[in-house]
Amino acid sequence: MTRTEHDLLGDREVPADAYYGVHTARAVDNFPISGVAISRHTDLIVALASVKQAAAEANRQLGQLDDDIAEAIIAACVEIRGGALHDQFVVDEIQGGAGTSTNMNANEVIANRALEILGHRRGDYHVIHPLEHVNRGQSTNDVYPTAVKIALGTASRSLEHALRGLVERLTAKSHEFAGMLKLGRTQLQDAVPMTLGQEFGAFAVTVGEDADRLREASMLIAEINLGGTAIGTGLNTHPEYAELVCGFLRRITGLPLTTAGNLVEATSDVGAFVQLSGVTKRAAVKLSKICNDLRLLSSGPGAGFNEINLPPVQAGSSIMPGKVNPVICEVVNQVAFEVIGNDLTVTMAAEAGQLQLNAFEPIIARALLSSISHLTAAVTVLGDRCIDGITANPQRMRDAALGSAGIATALNPLLGYEAATALAAEAIATGVPVPELVRRSALVDDAVLARVFSPENLCGRTE
Repeated sequence: MTRTEHDLLGDREVPADAYYGVHTARAVDNFPISGVAISRHTDLIVALASVKQAAAEANRQLGQLDDDIAEAIIAACVEIRGGALHDQFVVDEIQGGAGTSTNMNANEVIANRALEILGHRRGDYHVIHPLEHVNRGQSTNDVYPTAVKIALGTASRSLEHALRGLVERLTAKSHEFAGMLKLGRTQLQDAVPMTLGQEFGAFAVTVGEDADRLREASMLIAEINLGGTAIGTGLNTHPEYAELVCGFLRRITGLPLTTAGNLVEATSDVGAFVQLSGVTKRAAVKLSKICNDLRLLSSGPGAGFNEINLPPVQAGSSIMPGKVNPVICEVVNQVAFEVIGNDLTVTMAAEAGQLQLNAFEPIIARALLSSISHLTAAVTVLGDRCIDGITANPQRMRDAALGSAGIATALNPLLGYEAATALAAEAIATGVPVPELVRRSALVDDAVLARVFSPENLCGRTE
């Protein structure tokens, strides 16, 4: 069963039970690219409905929409924000047209659901029209970037929350491991002693810094161009529309949205997306580095560092009995690689904008929404399935620290660099630990030696 709809290209059959219409149907035909519909990005669908609801409320207040039509549109938007009809958002996430297909998809679904609410059939656009009514006072060029910013604002909050949760877990481990002496390493070579608690404390600080930077970047995407219509001049809108619709949208979303001071600039500029992508990449790079460290520290157990034990979550080999791999760290690494690649996509798409509009915002949206969503999941898994269950091997760490020639560095203030170097070289050549060589030489009495090689002197503050 089908119904016939019409656009500037002529008539087109649409499934009778579909809430979308002719513009969406053509877009489905035109963009069989990723096989992933925009419905995959729940935050974006909710954001689109939020924009359309705010527009209907503003237009009703300004006398641009009749009350019954506005109420039906608002009711349809509320349902979609609550999770209804998301399966009707069927256009591909990668599409030409600067997001027009996504905007049309939203307009048609909302119009047809609003028609049902008023007791009419889907497709009765003489009563409620997708463009005349749902899209009143709007253009894809202000609706789409506004919706993307709202979706990213919501998603960024989730990522920030996940990062701060990871900070708490890493901080707890830093306290748990506070007194455990170990050897630090630079360039994968023995360096000077530290505690495992200091190592995990540093992880906590670096993740916390990324959460702070993400919050700052999220503030930049709170500036929207809704009300600018096609190029930012506000053509076909009421003079009070831009300010009013932003107020309604703030209330609906709970986000600190503001209208850009220059809507022409805001319509063509995607710098806020570049900034957010860069911060997301920064977090991914640093999380990947932490996972690299965890894999090294847990390597072995017989032929590696074996300083910590990652929780075993699954068998590691189809041929080697007993093998367990650091799979949680590995999946975080892979998400980081994706985020880094997505950042390059955002960068190139932003640079490719021309004149009054960037036509490549759909790929920016796809890249950023995927990056933030996947990184949020990876951070959550890292905390739940890995960090919480990490245990330490303190005796192995201590033996390695006190047996390393690197510990001779602590003798520099007492004996001088040349004498300490000679002791380090002798330790490497003979395998005799530096503290024992000092004892044999009688260069320092035992009390002073104990102070020099105490954890307090070697590591400073242990947290």
